[in-house]
Amino acid sequence: MISKRRLSKSEDKESLTEDASNISKQPLSKKTKKSHVYNEVEENDSAFVKLLKTSGIIPKRGESQNQLVVDQAIFQKKLFQTLRKHPSYPKIIEEFISGLESYIEDQEIFRNCLLSCERLQDEEARCGDEAWSIVEIQCCTNCMGPSYSKSLIKLLLGIDILQPAIIKTLFEKLPEYLFESMNSDGINMPRLIISQLKWLDKVVDSKDLTTKIMQLISIAPVYLQHDFITSLPEILGDSQHADVGKELSDLLTENTSLTVPILDVLSSLQLDPQLLSQVRQLVMGKLSSVKLEDLPVIIKFILHSVTATDALEVVSELREMLDLQHCILPSLLQTSQSRLKNKGRMSSSGNQENSGEDCVFLLFDVIKSAVRYEKTIAEAWIKAIERTHPESEHKTFDLVMLLIIYSTNTQTKKYIERVLRNKIRSGCFQDQLLYSTFFIHYLVLKDVFPSILSLAQNLLHSLDPSIILFGSLLYKYAFKFFDNYCQQEVVGALVTHICSGTEAEVDTALDVLLELVLLNLSAMRLNAVYVKGILDYLDKMSPRQIRKSFYLLSTLAFSKQTEGSSHIQDDMHLVVRKQLSSTIFKYKVIGIIGAVTMAGIMALDRRRPLNLTQGKADLSNEQYTQVTSLLQLVHSCSKQSLQASVLYYDEFANMIQGAKLAPKVLEWVGQTIFNDFQDAFVVDLCAIPKSDCPFPVKALYGLEEYSSHEGIAVSLLPLLFSQEFAEDEGSMTSQESDHKLVSPWCLAPYFRLLRLCVEKQHNGNLEEIDGLLDCPILLTDLEPGEGLESMSDKEHSFMCSLIYLTLNWFREVVNAFCRQTSPEMKGKVLTRLKHIVELQGILEKYLAVTSDYSPPLGAFDFETLDITPHTSTAVSAKMKKQGVTGGRKQKAGGNKTSSHDVLSKEDGSECDPTPSSRGQPGKELKGKEEKTLSLQNYQFLFRELDMEVFSILHCGLVTKFILDTEMHTEATEVVQLQPPELLFLLEDLSHKVENVLTPVAKRVPFFKSKGSPSIGLSHIQQRSGQEIAHCIVQLLTPMCNHLENIHNYFQCLAAENHSVVDGPGIQVQEYQIMSSCYQRLLQIFHGLFAWSGFFQPQNQNLLYSALEVLTNRLKPREPDQSLEELLSQSFQYLQNFHHSIPSFQSALYLIRLLMVILEKSTAPTQNRGKIASLAKHFLCRVWPSGEKEKSSIPNDQLHALLSIYLEHADSVLKSIEEIAGVGVPELINSSKDASSSTFPTLTRHTFVIFFRVMMAELQKTVKGLQAGTAADSQQIHEEKLLYWNMAVRDFSILINLIKVFDSRPVLHVCLKYGRLFVEVFLKQCMPLLDFSFRKHREDVLSLLETFQLNTRLLHHLCGHSKIHQDMKLTKHVPLLKKTLELLVCRVKAMLIFNNCREAFWLGNLKNRDLQGEEIISQNSQASTVDESEDDTSSQVSKNKATELGEEDEASDGEKEQDSDESDDDAD
Repeated sequence: MISKRRLSKSEDKESLTEDASNISKQPLSKKTKKSHVYNEVEENDSAFVKLLKTSGIIPKRGESQNQLVVDQAIFQKKLFQTLRKHPSYPKIIEEFISGLESYIEDQEIFRNCLLSCERLQDEEARCGDEAWSIVEIQCCTNCMGPSYSKSLIKLLLGIDILQPAIIKTLFEKLPEYLFESMNSDGINMPRLIISQLKWLDKVVDSKDLTTKIMQLISIAPVYLQHDFITSLPEILGDSQHADVGKELSDLLTENTSLTVPILDVLSSLQLDPQLLSQVRQLVMGKLSSVKLEDLPVIIKFILHSVTATDALEVVSELREMLDLQHCILPSLLQTSQSRLKNKGRMSSSGNQENSGEDCVFLLFDVIKSAVRYEKTIAEAWIKAIERTHPESEHKTFDLVMLLIIYSTNTQTKKYIERVLRNKIRSGCFQDQLLYSTFFIHYLVLKDVFPSILSLAQNLLHSLDPSIILFGSLLYKYAFKFFDNYCQQEVVGALVTHICSGTEAEVDTALDVLLELVLLNLSAMRLNAVYVKGILDYLDKMSPRQIRKSFYLLSTLAFSKQTEGSSHIQDDMHLVVRKQLSSTIFKYKVIGIIGAVTMAGIMALDRRRPLNLTQGKADLSNEQYTQVTSLLQLVHSCSKQSLQASVLYYDEFANMIQGAKLAPKVLEWVGQTIFNDFQDAFVVDLCAIPKSDCPFPVKALYGLEEYSSHEGIAVSLLPLLFSQEFAEDEGSMTSQESDHKLVSPWCLAPYFRLLRLCVEKQHNGNLEEIDGLLDCPILLTDLEPGEGLESMSDKEHSFMCSLIYLTLNWFREVVNAFCRQTSPEMKGKVLTRLKHIVELQGILEKYLAVTSDYSPPLGAFDFETLDITPHTSTAVSAKMKKQGVTGGRKQKAGGNKTSSHDVLSKEDGSECDPTPSSRGQPGKELKGKEEKTLSLQNYQFLFRELDMEVFSILHCGLVTKFILDTEMHTEATEVVQLQPPELLFLLEDLSHKVENVLTPVAKRVPFFKSKGSPSIGLSHIQQRSGQEIAHCIVQLLTPMCNHLENIHNYFQCLAAENHSVVDGPGIQVQEYQIMSSCYQRLLQIFHGLFAWSGFFQPQNQNLLYSALEVLTNRLKPREPDQSLEELLSQSFQYLQNFHHSIPSFQSALYLIRLLMVILEKSTAPTQNRGKIASLAKHFLCRVWPSGEKEKSSIPNDQLHALLSIYLEHADSVLKSIEEIAGVGVPELINSSKDASSSTFPTLTRHTFVIFFRVMMAELQKTVKGLQAGTAADSQQIHEEKLLYWNMAVRDFSILINLIKVFDSRPVLHVCLKYGRLFVEVFLKQCMPLLDFSFRKHREDVLSLLETFQLNTRLLHHLCGHSKIHQDMKLTKHVPLLKKTLELLVCRVKAMLIFNNCREAFWLGNLKNRDLQGEEIISQNSQASTVDESEDDTSSQVSKNKATELGEEDEASDGEKEQDSDESDDDAD
């Protein structure tokens, strides 16, 4: 044969071919090949060897590779044709396989057959086989590409007629090598054999191959089982995936050690979803016991097997079982703590990551890939986190997942932000959880750092303080845990917030930067150049923000002298000097605050504690000179302006109070201030300067008996008169005397500065200046007599200014000496407090008759710098008018305790988000306008009281000793805190509490008006909320004493007057003062316990302390009480006060206080009924009426209490039915000015409030009821049908009330909430009727008939609105009519669904008014179908997307003209 002749020629020239060849080395062998010789060629004469040589392969022995002379495809083709055309076919196949089996008996030969063949180059092939045809050589030249080729076995497996036999041979040979160790050349024979079966072009008998390989897996060692299983996808065809998947799932149950490779393979196979679900359930059950390194593969399989229908269920279960925090934390703790200790942030190098971190990183990569490409998984994960109950604890894994999805899926960003906000508001995501998330998963979070930055920026745009805090923590922890680049980006983002101009953002960003300075000062210095940019935006900041900015920059520039800090120092000095030289007060404020803050940082005492006793300061002479010169510069630049001087003294005082200055600087400051104050304001009684003042100068308000030639006094009247005289004489005289006279307006701030200096120098001892507490003041007779009306306007203004100055002096004196412990000092402080209350009453009388008086400001550190310190003429005119009105009110109300009450009318409106009136509740619109004006001006009038002043509340009976000249006791006097002084303190404290510890739900710091209540609280706002809360907790015991005393007072009063509020034995003035004290105490309690800071872990002990105080009032202290026990007993203690509540405002605050206590409990349901019962008790109680026989209950407060009652009632529907079915008929049948006997708070004036709340709560209640489904049981269908019957009955009762009460506000409420109720009926009730119609036909028809009558009345109301052309009413008509039309279609659809179409009849309704009279109008009204009537008289609409209309309606924010109702519940 020709082929044999060719083969013979090739063999003759074998040596030439081998010598000329340049064969590539064996890829898996570590030995270097030697030159091939002739005897390495296989000389076997078997049919196997001959056929190989004939087809183009030269088999070799030893370590030499088999040589492939032709292309692989040509070889396979030649061998296939040779076998098929062989005369002995198919017997030749058996001979060939037999020869193969014999040939591979030798292990070396078998190894060579499994390794790749060696391919000859085309030139060598031509030289080695000259007999080949030109076509074959050309084919060989074109086809032979890279030197790598398949092994001999793999080539033979590619021939269909040989494949089954060869596979059988391989599987027979493979067990010989299963338990042998690896060869010396590193080749694993079983793996090499299995690799021959991978990626075959065709598998002839795939079922047989599957059977063989699965049998092999069952007997192989574990390490080979992993390899064999993972090779299955590369070996098997698609047709065998199902069988293999089933066998692998069975193997998974038998051998858990193979979980990872099996799941890895199952993820790559096309399997039945049901099988995947079964395997997934099996794996989920073992998830808690899986090793950390196996988690990525397992999670990949679980997520791969998820479908859209079961995604939420699987992800929820996976989230519950995947507790990475406890898996990872132990392995990371040591490494992470080491890094935090050494560097303060995580290193960017990956070399130090341990295996646990790598596994976690890989795990999150798997999850990230799943949520990026599978939208259903991402949405399911968000929903799983969203639906987690607040009671259950969230994990760090939840936060990481939200951040990962936020970074990978842009379409879900808004959704994730909404979920985050809700979780933050509910207290689920707190500081500790966020810190743990960054601490454990910092490597994962670093990859999504840009998204974290974007999320933090969006959260800081919120108005909710808790959300803003969470955003600031994202910045803080990103800076703490990430590298330098991330830190730079964080600082840049915070500076951007500062430059935005939004107050809340600026405050938060500055606070975060200050925390970062404390956290890592060295890292912040590297980014100081970015922080310096805020100097360009100081003119847009408030004083508090300017102070923070300079403190931040000064700390970076002066805390440690570095090369990079000098340029910041230069820029700050330039800005300060430029602003100090400005004549515009707004810019001078920046210079004063900046200079004083810089001086405070420069003069800090930086001595170490061990060196304090040595008396040597750390401050060099150069630094001392810089500090003193800077302070002198500020003093000289501010003394020309009264406002600037007062601001300088206050700022200087705050700096001394908050900083620990170097002794050298403090000594210089104290000596200078002491001498200047004594020279300016203190005179000897024996040397009172003569003055041309028309008022007689007298030394008044002295607390000690001095002879005419002894003692000192504060020169107030002469200074004020001299200033007024200087202003009249002209500016020249004023300039000449400026170096001698100090403005009397500086008296109070200067004394505050002096007092703080003395406190710092003497560790709180004020003996050096205690003479100022009891010394008299040079005044004139202040009590207005008969000559008050005859005084000129200038004299009135002069007297008002004199009283203001005296009041501010006394307030600062009380601030200074309130912490003194001796009874003598306490008695004097109480006396000064009494003087303050008396002077405020006198001031009210002067203001009532003073026209166009601009009240002076007590402090100039106001937050809105564009407000002029003195009020305008228009405001002054209103102030006069207001003062007159206030005087009459005070006379009528009998409350003369505070000008606060008359000037600002500060009642419940300042502490309550809803305005309330204490003395004259009947005046609504006018009263509110006056309150607004007064609140804007009041904050500037008086000096701020410090928190330490309220320690006076501890005082009971104080025995004051009066000494003679020889220091012997001459007499004793008992001093006690009286109700007017108590009310004065409580009003001020409640104002502070409401503005510092404001609950999240009430604080809206956006578009803050110029009359913001935070103005005038600059001192307290420099203290944290935690400090304020701690101070108030310390005051709880005395406040409880006062609360119980007032409670006993009203109990005795009720007993004496037989529970008649307006009885003859009641003293109106005393009653109102005690009632106001009661309300203020409850306001303070509510403000404290509503503080959001109690939810933070670091404040839990403070909450325990507060609750223990209340609990101990009931019974002696018991150790180790749980929080639930404390909350329950505190609730009981506060509930006991409801019998003595004197006013509706106090009742509302008591209810709110109990609700706040209840919110902190984990089991609040047991006390919810008590809240409802108490609220109903207050609604059914007769309250004292106000002036002109009008109700003393403000509408907004009645709305709030009624809403609380219905929200906490066991059955809202029954409660509504009781009010509408019992209380309203009583009102209808009573006289015009009477009220309901069951609900005395229900009158014709308050009916619209009751109606609005009942309609809103009815709609909210039915909206919360889940729609019925066909899968529900019959019992559930019946219960829901009964519930809807009650709801429709209540709706019918309420709707029909408009026939009696047809006022415009009532009709507006009916249109608005009537439409919302119909829409809820469509969405929630109609699906239920679909499934209940057949079994409860009569009930459904009765329900629809009742509802049809209500919708017909709504249709008549639409016609009524059009006839009267009321725009406020007609804007609701289109949406309502659309909803009514949808109802028709929906009823028809329900009847068709139940095969009852013939029962539906459609017709036109005539337009009628509320009285039922037909409206005669144009034909246009007949062109629309408004309602339908079938033989069941039913009418409803289709369940369609009217939600948009509902939301648009809710967003209108309508408010009735004659009621203060907010429509928040319509959302």
